[in-house]
Amino acid sequence: MIQSDLLGVGLVYVYVSILVVVTERKLCRYPKVSRKILHIMTGNIAFILPFFQTREIMAFVAAGPFILFTYIMSPYSPLKRFRGRTSEAGHDLGLVYYAIAWTVLAYVFFDRLEIIAIGIFAMSYGDGLAALFGLRFGSKTYAVFDDEKSFVGSFSMFLFTFVFMVIALLFYSVRISSMILMYLVLIALVAMVVEGLTPKGLDNLSVPFVCAFLYWFLVYM
Repeated sequence: MIQSDLLGVGLVYVYVSILVVVTERKLCRYPKVSRKILHIMTGNIAFILPFFQTREIMAFVAAGPFILFTYIMSPYSPLKRFRGRTSEAGHDLGLVYYAIAWTVLAYVFFDRLEIIAIGIFAMSYGDGLAALFGLRFGSKTYAVFDDEKSFVGSFSMFLFTFVFMVIALLFYSVRISSMILMYLVLIALVAMVVEGLTPKGLDNLSVPFVCAFLYWFLVYM
């Protein structure tokens, strides 16, 4: 493990630890809001990715351990004292799926960091802000597999996924042509549909995978 990898792992662990402390201790009175803040702000990990020089370190040392960590914080944890209020406020295994998605994307797309960032931003800022806007302004709703969604939330999913995919490409110095913009609009539309049709927190798997693989297919195949 080289020095840059060590710095990357350290930054990820410190940043996530701070988020967990703030959401579990300082915002525990508002569990639904604190969970969404954790969900959204974890997406900033995408800005730490350039520190990593080794695929296995990013995937299995920086990302992988959070699968176990988030499971221990979930309602299914065998260690009751570690169950988090934040995890219990939403879909039971939503944060576990989040960690799985990041681990897989980190390993598969290590050589294309912007693709990892697109997947992370779609499930963090895209899905997270969609949920917040849906809760606040989503008076008209629809249900898929008994999982209620709002039309405002779905539109917000499209909008914020598109915006943060653009931010991802700009951050990683990817030239954004008119064709790339068209691809991003298409990916954001697909993400909106996938999020709307995916039940019970599984959108934390479906959305990042669909966005990342669709971008890879459209741009690099």
